[in-house]
Amino acid sequence: MGTVVGGVRGGGVGGGAAGAGERWRWIVFLLLAFVSLLLPLLLLFLSASSSSPPRFRLPGRTTATFSDAVPVRCGQSAPPCLAYLLTGARGDGPRLLRLLLAVYHPRNQYALHLSADASDKERQDLAAGVAAAAPAISAFRNVAVVGTPTAGTPVGSSGLAGTLRAAAVLLRLHPDWDWFLTLSAADYPVVTQDDLIHVLSNVSRQLNFVDHTSDIGQKESEKVQSMIVDAGIYLAGRTNFFRATEKRPTPDAFKFFTGSPWVILNRQFIEYCVLGWENLPRILLMYFNNVMLPQEGYFHSVICNSLSFLNLTVNNDMRYAAWDDPPQKDPVFLDMAHYDRVLDSGAPFARRFRENEPLLDRIDGSILGRWGRGPVHGAWCSGMKSWFSDPCSQWSDVNTVRPGPQAIKLRQYVGRALEETSSSGSSCSRR
Repeated sequence: MGTVVGGVRGGGVGGGAAGAGERWRWIVFLLLAFVSLLLPLLLLFLSASSSSPPRFRLPGRTTATFSDAVPVRCGQSAPPCLAYLLTGARGDGPRLLRLLLAVYHPRNQYALHLSADASDKERQDLAAGVAAAAPAISAFRNVAVVGTPTAGTPVGSSGLAGTLRAAAVLLRLHPDWDWFLTLSAADYPVVTQDDLIHVLSNVSRQLNFVDHTSDIGQKESEKVQSMIVDAGIYLAGRTNFFRATEKRPTPDAFKFFTGSPWVILNRQFIEYCVLGWENLPRILLMYFNNVMLPQEGYFHSVICNSLSFLNLTVNNDMRYAAWDDPPQKDPVFLDMAHYDRVLDSGAPFARRFRENEPLLDRIDGSILGRWGRGPVHGAWCSGMKSWFSDPCSQWSDVNTVRPGPQAIKLRQYVGRALEETSSSGSSCSRR
């Protein structure tokens, strides 16, 4: 190439024209080379600054990874591993982050879901907050933020669809967790995860905790016979629903149960609902698709109509709540006046709380021992506790738990729930 260029430069008029052409070819070549180098960098910048929301990664059942230095042991020979679904609506991002840190443990799996009425910016901020909240979250890779949410319809099947979807994802993220727990942004724990894992270690992992009843009474027309169509199932971002003018008869192919929408379900039952190796979960899913409040009846009706799980149900949602007299649709908001009752109840969770409720700070300090803005301190945290460092920024054996004083009350609470179920003669109440 150098010889040709030198020969052109030594020629006459014809050689000058050829030299000019050669120079243009070199200029074009250099421009193309520059663009070819710049384009990948430009695409990388655009992808990094893209406004598209984060999404679940769906690894295969055997590809979930944890810290190589501190392997997590799950299964029957190890303490229970829990899978949490934390849900919120527009504006609930900071509350979900606080709730995550209050229930965080490296042994568990977590899915955080902001409904479709929240903006993509809120989801991005939540994901960024999760990534920066604690070093263990990045090391154990056990927290996922839903990037493509379901609708935030106050009633209808979109909420149930989001719960089942998150449960299916958590089944794929890790093969060995034992219980699936649902919490909302208005919930908060009243025990540490060390307390909860310790007490559940002595409970049969076949049990499901579902507050339920078949005594619907005067609400049969509204809860069972009314039909609605949830627009959020079919149209992205819609939060309204349409009520049918006619009503359908009460089903006679199965018994209708209702109760608290907040549940603790074991892995086998979640697989039964998601994989559906029998027709019952699918049939009831089609029916509850048009029910006003399906999350208050779907799991309850499936579990109490299934011969495999009928007698493995504890009639308790494991939550403390205070009600007006007469009771309204939702429990009252808890405040400092409820502290002693919340503490003495022994329940692992309580609801409802307003955002930034002072009672939450007292629970953090007096019950959970939460230090600063990090996760609740547990036996897995091995760092120094000081004003300048989070003890959970370092960790040792995550398979060891150290229960505290509240574990005694929790054990008594769970024991009473099991005794009440045993004395009733049947797990599912058919009053």
